[in-house]
Amino acid sequence: MDIDIDRDEVVVVGELPVPGDASTPTATKEGALARFRESTRPARMQIADEAQRRYGRSVAWGVRVDGERILFTHLAVPVMTRLRQPERQVLDTLIDAGVARSRADALAWTVKLAGKHAETWLAELREAMRKVDDLRSEGPTGL
Repeated sequence: MDIDIDRDEVVVVGELPVPGDASTPTATKEGALARFRESTRPARMQIADEAQRRYGRSVAWGVRVDGERILFTHLAVPVMTRLRQPERQVLDTLIDAGVARSRADALAWTVKLAGKHAETWLAELREAMRKVDDLRSEGPTGL
């Protein structure tokens, strides 16, 4: 099970076994996913309500099926940014090429792409930040 937490949301992703064998049709996998989602909905909602009260964050659910990560309902949080003309031109090029419908979609696509290619570096940065937090918690208080 994977649990990802940020300032706004907790995302819980469990592994759903693939029905049958590797040659199982996509429709069968989708059916198993739909059955799992519906049969676990009341329990997931109860857990989410309790976790939201306790941690002050929304809880989203998903599964990994045959290596594919599928999220159920999850947040899309608006983010404000100011871009200069060269950055806006990048977004507008993505729109003109049909990659994105809007600047917001183009920006989300660009962030996903950057995150995918910088995954190792971002993981190292997050680990370094955790070490700094640990050192801070071990240091003197009241400063």
